[in-house]
Amino acid sequence: MDLTGLVAVLGFFGVIPLIIFLVHRHRERKALIEKGMDISLLQGEKKCSTLESLKYGIVLIGLAAGILIGNILDAFTRLNEEVSYFSMIFLFGGLALLIFYSIAKKQQETE
Repeated sequence: MDLTGLVAVLGFFGVIPLIIFLVHRHRERKALIEKGMDISLLQGEKKCSTLESLKYGIVLIGLAAGILIGNILDAFTRLNEEVSYFSMIFLFGGLALLIFYSIAKKQQETE
């Protein structure tokens, strides 16, 4: 499976929104500085949330499990390679988000 074309297209369409976001943010901050306002209001207090780290960890584990199960399905069944990988990645990624939701809900109830 040749991923060069896919990576090029995703890279191209991923860079354009990033550039637009950065230019907009720069103009916004420049306007605030010209008006004499404090830009620390935009930055805010960033807390390292344990729930956010837990969510990313569970989702990445789910995606890895999806890739693994997709590989097993590709090797031992007649499913197409793309179907087996993508279906399992989305299935296990979604299951990981549901697991995170149940953990976060239980933690909110205990607080």
